Amino acid sequence: MDLDASLGISASGLRAQSLRMRVIAENLANQDSVAETPGGDPYRRRVVSFQAEVDRATGATGVKVKSIQGDQSNFTRVYQPGHPAADAQGYVLRPNVNGLIESADMKAAQRSYEANLNAIEAAKSLTMRTIDLLK
Repeated sequence: MDLDASLGISASGLRAQSLRMRVIAENLANQDSVAETPGGDPYRRRVVSFQAEVDRATGATGVKVKSIQGDQSNFTRVYQPGHPAADAQGYVLRPNVNGLIESADMKAAQRSYEANLNAIEAAKSLTMRTIDLLK
């Protein structure tokens, strides 16, 4: 595999994990966002899906974002009759965001991002060593 292909693969991973980290940060920022109207739906957690992508020019397989979809798990209900977003029974729907899950996902995305950076650094280092040998 040549340098361009290896850099392209790692760059696609960097882009994908960067977007994943932004979506996770959005989820964490909205974990307490409830509906503005009584009985309305709160913020729905979003999840990033990836798929393989073949670069026809180099033949290398990278990764791209397939979709960003809402998590269809149930909202939690909390009894708060005085809350402006409470329904007729006094329950407020809370977002389906779990801070522990988001933190674990963020850590996994960061590790993957770092691995791609290390792969780019390794390719750069090998190229520099080859140039030094040719001198």
